[in-house]
Amino acid sequence: MRILLAQLNATVGDIEGNVKKIINTILRAKSDGINLIAFPELAVVGYPPEDFLLLPHFIHDAEMALQKIIDSTQGIAVVVGTVRRHGERKEKPLYNSAAVIENGQLIGFQDKTLLPTYDVFDERRFFEPSTEMLPWQLCGQTIGITICEDIWQHSDLLQEVSYHRDPIKELAAFHPDIVINLSASPFNVGKLEQRLKIAQHAAIALKCPFLLCNQVGGNDSLIFDGHSLYLNSQGDLIKTGKGFEEDFISIDLSQTETRDKERPDNSISDIYQALVLGIRDYFQKSGFSKGCIGLSGGIDSALVACLAVEALGKEHVLGVLMPSRYSSEGSITDALQLATALGIETKQISIEEPFISFLDIPNPSFKQHPPDVTEENMQARIRGIILMALSNKFGYIVLSTGNKSELAMGYSTLYGDMCGGLAVIGDLLKQQVYQLAHWINRNEEIIPWNTIHKPPSAELRPNQKDSDSLPDYAIIDNVLIAYIEENQSPHAIAERFGYDLDLVKGLIKKIHVSEYKRRQSPLSLRISGKAFSVGRRFPIVQKYL
Repeated sequence: MRILLAQLNATVGDIEGNVKKIINTILRAKSDGINLIAFPELAVVGYPPEDFLLLPHFIHDAEMALQKIIDSTQGIAVVVGTVRRHGERKEKPLYNSAAVIENGQLIGFQDKTLLPTYDVFDERRFFEPSTEMLPWQLCGQTIGITICEDIWQHSDLLQEVSYHRDPIKELAAFHPDIVINLSASPFNVGKLEQRLKIAQHAAIALKCPFLLCNQVGGNDSLIFDGHSLYLNSQGDLIKTGKGFEEDFISIDLSQTETRDKERPDNSISDIYQALVLGIRDYFQKSGFSKGCIGLSGGIDSALVACLAVEALGKEHVLGVLMPSRYSSEGSITDALQLATALGIETKQISIEEPFISFLDIPNPSFKQHPPDVTEENMQARIRGIILMALSNKFGYIVLSTGNKSELAMGYSTLYGDMCGGLAVIGDLLKQQVYQLAHWINRNEEIIPWNTIHKPPSAELRPNQKDSDSLPDYAIIDNVLIAYIEENQSPHAIAERFGYDLDLVKGLIKKIHVSEYKRRQSPLSLRISGKAFSVGRRFPIVQKYL
């Protein structure tokens, strides 16, 4: 039996485009002698469709599209993720389903049993859970079909939820020959290893080959990495799909199995590829091609420029230098050196004259008050106006350059350096920014070494350094991981790292006080287990610590 895992990049809402990809894959597979094709979860509509699922005409279009897929399946079996109405009196009107098709006939639907409603997932908002797990007879084999979360309960690796049902145990009673999982499992650091462990638990429990077909591509903040899996009945990894690109994994169950090589652990490389894919899909799926970046000569804007060039091509990236009276000559030199290394166009626009004008406008009101952060923020906002003007006039998407450590601390200017269409590194801690910069320079100097080694500075006042306002970034990042991702208390964090308790409480207070800023910032690409842009929900008006 020959099976194809079609690891496709679906666009949310583009039913016509997604179905065209699906049918083209089916036609190609038939000519290659494939018996069965598996597509990702909700491949027809894209994942996550969110409130498109509340539109009756959208569901109707998905149902009509499924018929087109059915009509293309003469001589082949297909399992494809879609959405369907059940027509019963239940809390929610829809199922997240796998349509089971063979030889031009719809055999039936296997509905998703476990509906994640935590972190970035909100499936119980739309779907009813399945009432039963069924074995399916396809191509002369007994096949179990699961959808993404359905396999996670059995592993005991879930941390945020525990379900009262275990679809793997339910399937085991039928002694399937093969089990297939249709997934839309988003990437974050460490997810690949976790997903493999989950699949191994399932394969061993079911005592049969286990296949997982995972979506790939960027959809808003979420990035799906692919890395589809084929494991044998002992849980040995036999094949892995490519990461961060479409792939078609052909599996011949009649052939002798050869174990796949252990995948090297390179989280920095994975982060880089994830961010590049996230940028590329955000632009392409939105119908844009050009991005512009404010190049300050600092490490954050340098990293964003490198990622943008990889994602969009150097001819589609503009670097904008906007020096002020406080900009050092070294920063301008570093920015230009980076632009030369990347081969991107630059514009240099001084903010001195508009800054003088802005200082004069409120002068009567400010006359008795010494300069402070107000004047610093004016400069950042002038730069934001310039970048957005270039965006409006020439069709650029502005890529903002703030990192997660700065956004957590509120060390950013609302309507200034926070403006833009996409916060590329908004989920990267400052230490990860440095790690990626070193990784980019692993073979040759692209980001100037001076940019990497000089103390970070916003350069909004004379001799300014980030360390004037913040503790060392290593301390900030430790607290952020422990508090945001691990939900540890201030006392536990202080004891764990040996930090002063008041210091820890002060940093955590900054996180909560700055919520209003982050709520107004562009969405960021998620690479961590808990991103600010999606999955983390805290009120703006609150009091803690």
